[in-house]
Amino acid sequence: MTPTPRSDEADAAAEAVRRLIAAQRTIAVAESLTGGRVVAALVDTPGASAVVRGGVVAYATPLKSSLLGVDARLLDSRGPVDPAVAAAMAEGARRAAAIDGVSADFGIATTGVAGPDAQGDAPVGLVFVAVADAAGTEVRELRLEGGRQAIRDAATREVLTLLLTRLDAHREG
Repeated sequence: MTPTPRSDEADAAAEAVRRLIAAQRTIAVAESLTGGRVVAALVDTPGASAVVRGGVVAYATPLKSSLLGVDARLLDSRGPVDPAVAAAMAEGARRAAAIDGVSADFGIATTGVAGPDAQGDAPVGLVFVAVADAAGTEVRELRLEGGRQAIRDAATREVLTLLLTRLDAHREG
């Protein structure tokens, strides 16, 4: 039986939590089009409280600036569906989840267009996912197909997959 998208999300989230616990690292999440699904997938995993600091759903564009510190000029000039915005969201998630002045070790972010309509120049299915840590920030552009639900499912899986890739790099480095 082929796993459903939901089980793929759960498997990726469980693996991410397992690796974060083993590495004694923390994570914070910033979401737009996924609307809280990424942090929900992580906290559905037993033991997540040891590593998940929290999440911000900045669905409205101005909240990306006020809650996550994304430069308002960047949002005005490029709009919310942009690789630099995704990077800034991930970096902002790390900062927003600081405890006693110590940022979360990892910040992950999703921004994009799930549809049914395009957003400005950004077509339906254009998504950016990002992972930030002390070593830098990595952004991946996705061109996803399908309806709103399929795009949100895929964006959730892809940001978790990017996190796993980044965790692998830390393990090797």
